[in-house]
Amino acid sequence: MQACGVVVEYNPFHNGHLYHLKKAREVSQADIIIAVMSGNFLQRGEPAIFDKWLRANEALQNGADLVIELPVEWAVQSADYFAKGAIQILQELACESLCFGTDSTASFDYEAFGLFVKENPAEIEQTFQSLKETSLSYAQKMTEVFQTIYPDMALDFSSPNHILGLSYAKENALYNTPMTIYPIRREGAEYHESQFSSEKIASATAIRKAKIENKETNNYVPRQTQIDLFAQHASTWADYWPYLRYKILSTEIEELRQVYQMTEGLEYRLKKAAVVAENFEQFIDLVKSKRYTQTRLQRLACYILLNIKAAEIEYHWQNPYLHVLGFTKKGQDYLKEKKKSLKIPLVSKIGKNQEEQYPLLIRSDKIYQMGINKEEQNFGRFPLRVAGEKDE
Repeated sequence: MQACGVVVEYNPFHNGHLYHLKKAREVSQADIIIAVMSGNFLQRGEPAIFDKWLRANEALQNGADLVIELPVEWAVQSADYFAKGAIQILQELACESLCFGTDSTASFDYEAFGLFVKENPAEIEQTFQSLKETSLSYAQKMTEVFQTIYPDMALDFSSPNHILGLSYAKENALYNTPMTIYPIRREGAEYHESQFSSEKIASATAIRKAKIENKETNNYVPRQTQIDLFAQHASTWADYWPYLRYKILSTEIEELRQVYQMTEGLEYRLKKAAVVAENFEQFIDLVKSKRYTQTRLQRLACYILLNIKAAEIEYHWQNPYLHVLGFTKKGQDYLKEKKKSLKIPLVSKIGKNQEEQYPLLIRSDKIYQMGINKEEQNFGRFPLRVAGEKDE
């Protein structure tokens, strides 16, 4: 069987994601679709609206054949590290192709870009280090770098899905057998669009906002997501703000300084803001600046909440694993076919051994459970088995 990979968050699964899965199967002609999906904390530094099991079920009900968790050590990261973890999983599972959505407004050769970065690392790094303007964001700096050394490429690092696509392409090119890349033009609403339009496709941002405001979302999501939106509490930072605030205020500066990505005296700014902030949004507003973007600070807030240290991140990067959240019969058959050739552990259930091996997974999910009405996330849980479209 041939597999096409997709890298997703499904926060929550909506009609745009349904379109993506259908197009992925169509353009790749793959037998199965493998979704590498962020766990309970997401790339932009926030808790998922629904837990990983609900979101995996939404995916399997709507076209995915196998859902593998992207663990928190990769999931709550900037684009390059997020992509590194996801591509590693898809490569391990022998995917022939990769399909992702892009908000780039022009045709772009992602494979050529990945190959260029692979062949010119020294020039890219030298150009990056030579930039004089220190106040620029990473995205702005990288745009300047490629405008300098590869002007014909017309790169733009300002669009979120395009940035992720570039990161996937860079990482994919490093492998001996790169996956064939199929970029799909994003349909309907823009990534951050917070309002509904007359289209059947709305952004996840707009759907989450509508859920919180008790507005109708049925036109924009498949049936399983409709059920979850009706029945489930929508997790936000508001559910975790009291725990985060307590953690910041009760932790000594020296200890707070040990948190992953805590740099340049940020611990003092965070302490000061936590004293006066009445909610998470106000807290971020008090700390953010041109240098410290909202997304960077939200990720840092996750690291504080989950008590993540740099050594722990490095340990888990060096000890990867495949945590299976669910599959159709075809997805299960594919796993059986590939199991003997896997070089990293395949985890289908969490017991005492896994608890000792993957403490960050257990701890982060236990803290996620502290939100409203959260079920146990690991112990006693087995991969979801969902009937696929062509299952007997």
